[in-house]
Amino acid sequence: MEPIRIFYFSDVLCVWAYIAQIRLDELKTTFEDKIAMATPAVRVASRREGIAQHFVPVFGVAREKLENRWRERGGLQGYSNHVHEVAKKFDHITVHPDIWTKVTPFSSTSCHLFLHAIQLLEAKGLVEPTQQVFEKTTWAFREAFFTQLADVSDRKVQFGIAEELRLSIAAIQAQIDSGEAYAKLSQDFELVKEHTVTVSPTLIFNEGRQKLNGNVGYRVIEANIRELLHNPPGEQSWC
Repeated sequence: MEPIRIFYFSDVLCVWAYIAQIRLDELKTTFEDKIAMATPAVRVASRREGIAQHFVPVFGVAREKLENRWRERGGLQGYSNHVHEVAKKFDHITVHPDIWTKVTPFSSTSCHLFLHAIQLLEAKGLVEPTQQVFEKTTWAFREAFFTQLADVSDRKVQFGIAEELRLSIAAIQAQIDSGEAYAKLSQDFELVKEHTVTVSPTLIFNEGRQKLNGNVGYRVIEANIRELLHNPPGEQSWC
């Protein structure tokens, strides 16, 4: 049967997406060619080549949103404390003591635009597919923010990360300047509306009929995928 298509929505600045990366890696290892986490426009040829994904702007207006929503709970320091309470339950991630306080990015949207430019480089064959540059850069953004307090919404910081990964700044900028990366970002906005995505991370599969939001454990995700593999869409079901 054809690989199951899974749509993955996340925000680069979301701690739950940072935590969930290990689950995506395990899915690739467990299911290999049985799943295809791909966007409608860019189909990943092999699961060994990386994970394509969509973005949901949970932190599109990060500073203002947190200051308003956490005003009665300690403001940015209160949210920082919340992130630390979440993070200490997971030993596979590290979070800087001053997360969200000393450095507060204005928006994750600039990150998502930059990452879509890199995704386009992969889709056009302008980078070696086996390098998995989109996946590596997405993780590098998350890790830089959560562990080093890098303001990843700043274009200079984004260029610095890209240079560390030996990516062509000119090639990335060309995807942005042409408007094509903006088109990919707009496509995300449309899909977020279409599938009513409000949480990061969100997994959608079975042609939109199944949705897993937020901090969903790996075994739950795995169970949903195994059910689809054993009962392909369109097959008669007793229920």
